[in-house]
Amino acid sequence: MLTLGAESLGGWFHDLSPFLVRFTESLGIRWYGVSYVLGFICAYLLLRFLAKRNATKIPLQSVGDAIMLMVVGVVVGGRLGYVFLYKPSLLWDFSSAAPWWGVFAINKGGMSSHGGIIGVILACWRVSRGFKDETGARIGCCPFMHVTDTAALIGAVGLIFGRIANFINGELLGRVIALPGEHAPWYAVRYPQEITDLAPEHLKQTPEQMDQIIHLSSTRMLRGEEYWQDGYARVLELIQRGDETLKSQLEPLISARYPTQLMQAGFDGLLVGLVVWIVAMKPRKPGVIGACFLIVYGLGRIPMDLVRLPDEGVSQFGFMTRGQLYSSLMVLSGIILFIWTRRSKLERVGGWHGKTDVVGD
Repeated sequence: MLTLGAESLGGWFHDLSPFLVRFTESLGIRWYGVSYVLGFICAYLLLRFLAKRNATKIPLQSVGDAIMLMVVGVVVGGRLGYVFLYKPSLLWDFSSAAPWWGVFAINKGGMSSHGGIIGVILACWRVSRGFKDETGARIGCCPFMHVTDTAALIGAVGLIFGRIANFINGELLGRVIALPGEHAPWYAVRYPQEITDLAPEHLKQTPEQMDQIIHLSSTRMLRGEEYWQDGYARVLELIQRGDETLKSQLEPLISARYPTQLMQAGFDGLLVGLVVWIVAMKPRKPGVIGACFLIVYGLGRIPMDLVRLPDEGVSQFGFMTRGQLYSSLMVLSGIILFIWTRRSKLERVGGWHGKTDVVGD
């Protein structure tokens, strides 16, 4: 098969390193961790903004405690959600090397946004019970549904950072737009990670193209290494460090795919964030904002699975993917919650627009 020159293929070749700073081959500061830190910092600042404007019943002095509980909810819920919803085999994956149990191996990736949302909901229940002050008195008790509304407001920015980190890592890949060697549209991305990260049925290389990839990888294998994948990992590292020669050799052998991570950053994060903050401008009954979050997030995620590769594990439920099923349940839950709140006699709370900051802070 005759391949086009790399300069005429179109699209963009993914050559970003997952490390912001790298100390050893496997140790360093990863963009994925940085994204979580930035998301939590932004959530903290947004919650302080809401508290200072009396747009939430969570007291200003309890903002730090509330954020810490939500951090635990995101991390624990996201990881357990991935394990139970997508890869339960990690439950019996034990090894002699740290972290010894597959459930703890977050460094290898694997977080579920649906699980993270469940974890945050549980954290919101704890926040709604309030916190003890220096005298031992409990302060900041507030309706559970109001706390989930507040979490919906501050959580969307974290989804944006998370999806951008997914893009930098070259994970959660989209479906193929153009085969290896074929011209691709400008928005397509060629992820070299597909060769070792995807199952064979998702790869579109011809046998001849795979032979070229294996040969290129073998030239970077070290003495004593038996598998060409070791050499391929070294090829990627060299490309990420700026080796244009290797990049030009590998680019015609990689499929062009939809940049679904960036698309989800727009749908899961930016669009959801805009909707809930617009809704929250005026006081609402507790539950309305959370319902809007569930509905818009679910509706945005469902069509994404048409251009995104299915998640690991048993991914189909009839005509729906696993992600579409979970997102459909989110939409249904949001609709039920919205109807319930509309019929409830709860007092309207919140509303950040037009309020002045609390005096004295």
